[in-house]
Amino acid sequence: MILVAGPYRSGTNDDPLLITRNVQAMTDIALRLFRSGHLPVLGEWFALPLIEAAGSKHIGDAAFDEIFHPVSRRLVAKCDACLRIGGPSTGADEMVTLAREAGKQVFLRYEDIPSAR
Repeated sequence: MILVAGPYRSGTNDDPLLITRNVQAMTDIALRLFRSGHLPVLGEWFALPLIEAAGSKHIGDAAFDEIFHPVSRRLVAKCDACLRIGGPSTGADEMVTLAREAGKQVFLRYEDIPSAR
């Protein structure tokens, strides 16, 4: 599995449209990874439904903070590699650091990832 790490809310001022664009960029690259034979994952795919179920009312509330980054931290431990995309993001940079500390491969460009086919 390859964790796709990129900005979720960084640089968006919490504008829902810009956040959606960030998630779409990560999803687009995840589809490319899937088509090249990998199993991609995004922390958002797991965290956002849980955050909603926990009753979060807005980004940064207690339920959001309880779940959002911890999900990605746990995913890093389960993944074989991490692909860092997009612009500045403290959270995405933390995922890269955790992946490197765990001895996992970190890619900064999709083009550097070998096909799994």
